[in-house]
Amino acid sequence: MMLDTPKIGAEQRPVIRQLDEAAINRIAAGEVVERPASAVKELVENALDAGARRIAVDYADGGKTLIRVTDDGCGMTPADLPLALSRHATSKIDGSDLLNIHSFGFRGEALPSLGAVGRLTITSRAQGDEAAVIAVSGGRADPVRPAALTRGTVVELCDLFFATPARLKFMRTDRAEAQAIGDVIKRLALAEPGVGFTLRDVSGGGEGRVVFRADPEQGDFFDSLSRRLGGVLGRDFIDNAFRVDAERAPLHLVGYAGLPTYSRGSSVAQFLFVNGRPVQDRALFGALRAAYMDVLSRDRHPAVVLNLRCDPQEVDVNVHPAKSEVRFRDPAGARSLMITALRHGLAEAGHRASSTVGAETLASFRAEAGETTPPRIYQMDRPSLGALAQSHRMQAPQGYEPAPPPQAFGFAEAPGARTEPATLPDEQAAPVASHPLGAARAQLHENYIIAQTADGIVIVDQHAAHERLVYERLKAERAGKGIAAQALLIPEIVELSATEAALMLELAPDLAELGLGIEAFGGGAIAVRETPAILGRIDASALIRDILDDLADAGGSERLRGRIDAVLSRMSCHGSIRSGRQMRAEEMNALLREMEATPLSGQCNHGRPTFVELKLADIEKLFGRR
Repeated sequence: MMLDTPKIGAEQRPVIRQLDEAAINRIAAGEVVERPASAVKELVENALDAGARRIAVDYADGGKTLIRVTDDGCGMTPADLPLALSRHATSKIDGSDLLNIHSFGFRGEALPSLGAVGRLTITSRAQGDEAAVIAVSGGRADPVRPAALTRGTVVELCDLFFATPARLKFMRTDRAEAQAIGDVIKRLALAEPGVGFTLRDVSGGGEGRVVFRADPEQGDFFDSLSRRLGGVLGRDFIDNAFRVDAERAPLHLVGYAGLPTYSRGSSVAQFLFVNGRPVQDRALFGALRAAYMDVLSRDRHPAVVLNLRCDPQEVDVNVHPAKSEVRFRDPAGARSLMITALRHGLAEAGHRASSTVGAETLASFRAEAGETTPPRIYQMDRPSLGALAQSHRMQAPQGYEPAPPPQAFGFAEAPGARTEPATLPDEQAAPVASHPLGAARAQLHENYIIAQTADGIVIVDQHAAHERLVYERLKAERAGKGIAAQALLIPEIVELSATEAALMLELAPDLAELGLGIEAFGGGAIAVRETPAILGRIDASALIRDILDDLADAGGSERLRGRIDAVLSRMSCHGSIRSGRQMRAEEMNALLREMEATPLSGQCNHGRPTFVELKLADIEKLFGRR
């Protein structure tokens, strides 16, 4: 039974109307200006496009009542001010080529949108012209008036969304809005290390308080970026990151990426840029996850600051109102470059582990309960081994022959601990100075190796370390011999849409290298004829759909490789040295040497550190020697 639909008569037919300029601007403002942080982003990017070297941002009440951006850029003439408030009026492009964009802004929507929903005042002065000011409130502009200003531009936005009060209901607390403004400024500061930024909270009037400050950095790109990262993200990030500089024409990836052991519980420390523009692009974040997949567990996230440079013709930034997403002409190339560059950098980092691991270890040492007096601090000269042995001989009773060094020092070999002689021949002492992980001195609790380095000690988790070594060995064998495929007696037919089937068949050569053989079966169906032998019996249909989900979400999939690596990881866990096994000195030293030669040995298969390094200076502080 069909329901009758009411017919609209001529007298009820909707009338098409042309919206007025004020309504158009308010609608556009809803796309461009979502919250105070969005307004700050647009205004600061305008300042950067104007060539500013110093930018000051003041806000009050989380940016709801006041946002003021002051810059020392090229400024505007009095004749430019009314035009700047017109929709789609811009100095960034001429409109002939929307793919050749070298600036942050290009649409000419920000200023008229802000003037439509708030009270906007622009004061500016271009070199060789007089300063002028223009004000607009709720879309109604006042005439241009003379003003006093040395150089640059000052944009003041008051009472944001007063003209659209319904939007105010969606504002968050002042604290949350202020934090969002701070995040925007920090991202732009990371994108432009040569520009100085100052962020102040002037709520309540007066000078306010400085929330964030970053002075302009000098030098080449990596030096200036390193100093800027140290100021914005902290020295820990720089101390525990490796440089990324990889090029595959026409793309060039530069920046810093954190070690796996310097990971986070969320993605808050991931900053991605395309030609200096902060972006939140799913494909790039998917590539980032794929690059760290083998060294981090699923609940940990790497810390990175990466800028993907390319010719503007290779990327389309005009696909999102806030310009936070981009489209690459060759998305697979961008993804491949990021994964390859990061994996190469992780491999070159070798056995490095985060320095924060040692700091956290030292911080776990606490003074005894009830201690109220400060520790006594003194300094002692550290005698040489020869002088120490001579001193012991001089202190021995007459006619007494010293025992071997461990007993001379008063130590007895405890159960579960294997100690080396305190005085070593030259050939045994050499590893201390010539190898980063030093020479093994003891084994504690049948799991922890204590090694002496030139300037401290290293504590190694023997099971975690050997697990990573075996895992890397298995992966190397897989790369050399390939992944064996197991033919199915009865091929498994997977019904897909025509589009999904075409996408999977395009990936068929890549999947075949991983042991998954598929072919067309007519219509939207595909036949799975081979599966990776190492995975045993699997649900091929579920695996195919998981791969398709990854492709839709991130533009690429490492699902199959990840499952194979998970099997290799389990195999390496069962095949590695178990906790509780006593090791001889030569075995412990062999493990240390293999760790030094194996990439990614600084963390286990799940991203946890395999060793902790403690510097001698820090150990001496624990005992009040420094």
